[in-house]
Amino acid sequence: MMKPQFPDLVTVIERYARYDYVTPVPGLKVGRTDHPTEVSHSIYQPSFGLVGRGVKELMVGEVPFHYAAGESLLCAADVPVTSRVTQASPAAPYLAIHLDIDPVVVAELLREQSGSRPISPDVKVAGKYALDVDLIDPLVRLVALIERPRDIAVMAPLIRREIVWRLLHSDHGPMLAQLAFANGHAARIGRTTAWIRENFAAMLRIADLAALANMSVPSFHRHFKAVTSMTPVQFQKRVRLQEARRGLSGASTISAVAYDVGYESISQFNRDYRRLFNLTPSDDAATLRAPQRPGHDPDRAPVSGCGSLRTQHVRLS
Repeated sequence: MMKPQFPDLVTVIERYARYDYVTPVPGLKVGRTDHPTEVSHSIYQPSFGLVGRGVKELMVGEVPFHYAAGESLLCAADVPVTSRVTQASPAAPYLAIHLDIDPVVVAELLREQSGSRPISPDVKVAGKYALDVDLIDPLVRLVALIERPRDIAVMAPLIRREIVWRLLHSDHGPMLAQLAFANGHAARIGRTTAWIRENFAAMLRIADLAALANMSVPSFHRHFKAVTSMTPVQFQKRVRLQEARRGLSGASTISAVAYDVGYESISQFNRDYRRLFNLTPSDDAATLRAPQRPGHDPDRAPVSGCGSLRTQHVRLS
């Protein structure tokens, strides 16, 4: 039997793609957008993405990416992303896959691997390459699980593990390997961004975060900014506002949402919200609660123009 080719993967993606990108497969999003979208903001966690059709412009940290059909993007740390779908139509919708990467699986595979291992340069947190052909077959099988719910619990972890293995032996390998190096700068900063995401409403104590990263306070500030392109306070504010947007999609009041995410001043919340999303919380709440339109961009959902450059990596200083 012939192995599937890229057009076969695109066919499978289009068959199961939803406007909200939701799938029953843990960690997997498969979606479509029928029209160009407005600029949106999100924070990407360690993940692998692929464009099947269309074009998306992203600003990952401070570096632009022109992300087109047949190209894959890997993020090896929590990074702020500004994005916009620029090429999509009802006849040729934008199609994409987004798959979360588990650092534990990366570490396990590197330990089990015999022979040479990818050397982590500990300097890159995001990179774009043409899709490696060895990834097409496992991606087709993973997406196809959407219509086989009985198989998901057993087969999805195996296929996701295979995908990580293939990524480690692709151009993304050295960057992905950072997730397995517990003492690398990206991994240590990752522990602190994970804490902020899980405790976004709590008071931020920089000394405690620096201790969590096993760094001095000055070193922590420098490396945090290098990885995320933000200060810890700015990162927390971004997470709070995105969590607020999630809350506004439901029935919560604006004041309740603001207090729930850690704001003490409603006026400050309104200013910060409008600065990031270009809408007041009340106007955005009305939009979020309205029926979804086909041009919906999942990064703008409560769950993300940039120019394009040849630069494809974010490097640490």
